[in-house]
Amino acid sequence: MSGHTNLKETVLEISGVNPRKCMKCGKCSGTCPAYGEMEYHPHQFVAMVDKGEIEKLMASPSLYRCLACMACVERCPRNVEPAKLVEAVRLLVIRQQGLNHMTSDEIPAKLDPELPQQAIVAAMRKYGK
Repeated sequence: MSGHTNLKETVLEISGVNPRKCMKCGKCSGTCPAYGEMEYHPHQFVAMVDKGEIEKLMASPSLYRCLACMACVERCPRNVEPAKLVEAVRLLVIRQQGLNHMTSDEIPAKLDPELPQQAIVAAMRKYGK
């Protein structure tokens, strides 16, 4: 059980999301453009994180069907931010599989003047851990 707790705590720490705020209205899933492609929909994803079912989510193709469009975030009346949970679980998979091959020192060499600052910060956060 402690493994489940540690994974859940890690996802919550990475995402900064409180899944207990979810009132299970389904508005996030109703607005999701990838709904038909997903095994677990945004509202289910939030519930599964809350229950600590992180391993199921890590193994699900739904994790990579999410478009990260943030439609679910905009639609949520309680600001639960399901897409941030998806990104946190994706990052957890990367970290566990050892696919985090780039170091933060390598990022400046890959910068492009047209690259948005948000992408640079996201890369630093993702590869700097």
